[in-house]
Amino acid sequence: MRLFADSASDLPKQFFTEEDVILFPLRVHIGDKDYEDIRTIHSKQVYDAIRSDIHPKTSQVSPEEMLNAFEQLAKSGDEGYYIAFSSELSGTYSTAVMVADQVREEYPELKLTILDSKAASLGYGTLVKEAARLRAAGHSLNEIIEKTRFMAEHMESLFTVEDLDYMAKGGRISKGSAFVGGLLNIKPLLHVEDGKLVPIEKLRGRKKVLRRMVELMQERGADWGKQTIAISHGDDLEFAHLLKKEIEDSLHPKQVDIYMIGSVIAAHTGPGTLAVFYLNQVDM
Repeated sequence: MRLFADSASDLPKQFFTEEDVILFPLRVHIGDKDYEDIRTIHSKQVYDAIRSDIHPKTSQVSPEEMLNAFEQLAKSGDEGYYIAFSSELSGTYSTAVMVADQVREEYPELKLTILDSKAASLGYGTLVKEAARLRAAGHSLNEIIEKTRFMAEHMESLFTVEDLDYMAKGGRISKGSAFVGGLLNIKPLLHVEDGKLVPIEKLRGRKKVLRRMVELMQERGADWGKQTIAISHGDDLEFAHLLKKEIEDSLHPKQVDIYMIGSVIAAHTGPGTLAVFYLNQVDM
């Protein structure tokens, strides 16, 4: 069984190697240079560029790379499962479906399932990690699909960013939603709703944002002792550890993992972003 994931999962490079997950990198463009996310660029380079007033651009996974991978899968006769970045935030999912249909014209026996995760960053990455864990434990493809679809339906995401203008410029939220406009120390709080980033409210100061994030987690989450919570940060590890402490002191989860936000999402959210991902239902 072959697992595929793209770089918007924000998992580290070694994960794909160690867990034998095939990586589809989205692309980052800084000035006149093009990079493959995770493979040839680290997100720290993106943050440094933004701080230097250089605004990176991004593009989806190369259709040619998908075509080659899906043709190899068809020729092997193996089963495949691609968990993809939210279709509301990228065209990568729809491109994968189109490419798979193209491959099936020549190889009707292609055994490939493509899931729209409706998630981003570690909300999406959590599904990929679970798929790899279940495969290693000997579960069937159908079991893996059922569990990860369930998790996708019950994934909760909370974000705060320094400046919503980054996402508005990249089309990830509407310009009308970018309501902070540079007010001093005002922190917006957002969540993912049906795959889209949607602002919830705005608060003054980091401590209030962290407390409110934990309050919303308490309202929306469940079975904390069974959950591994994921935190992703925009080159601000100190902020991430503050949230981790608030979560551990209030919710007592099974585990809390912290990763830096990857290059593609970093290009749209900017430095200082903080996100947390958890489930509102654990057991199917």
